[in-house]
Amino acid sequence: MIQILINGGWMIIPIVLSLCIGVGIIFERGWFFLNRRPGTAPETMLQLMEQGKYTDALAITEQHQNPALEVMASGIINRQKNPIKAMESQGLSEIGKMKRGLPTLDTIITLGPLLGLLGTIIGMIDSFGIMAAEGMGQPHAVTGGVAEALICTAAGIFVAVAVLIPYNYFLAKVEGETERIEFFATCAEPIFIKHH
Repeated sequence: MIQILINGGWMIIPIVLSLCIGVGIIFERGWFFLNRRPGTAPETMLQLMEQGKYTDALAITEQHQNPALEVMASGIINRQKNPIKAMESQGLSEIGKMKRGLPTLDTIITLGPLLGLLGTIIGMIDSFGIMAAEGMGQPHAVTGGVAEALICTAAGIFVAVAVLIPYNYFLAKVEGETERIEFFATCAEPIFIKHH
């Protein structure tokens, strides 16, 4: 496998580097979302808020890591000032945290095949250069350039495919959590208005 990559020429280096960065982000985001499972904690927190038990409601946020909990906690902390504005601000902050690293994955998905294509073109140029200088007397040198080109193409497409699936999964998670944040923030608003 390593020998195949070496045969891909120098353009394989940025492709492998892109894959390493992508895999690093995928593991980090996977761990991030694994620790932020929705569960029933937001519903429990909402019930405590309706009963006016704000201290107990805030205690839930210390036990669970969840964007919807953080948003409602922000509203509780700022309930005397402007709880709705505080929840909006915290909501944007939580969405920003969830999206961290996703633009880089998006770039890698686009960049991988383009680097592969560039490697293909360089490999073909080398092959035609050998043909122009040596004629058809060196078939191995010519096929070596073509092989280099194909390895780069395959590697670039592999990187894009390997990163695309987790990227779409994380994007779906962000959208789902964003909807939950909006739902619980909307449910919390009348509570703050009533208790204010």
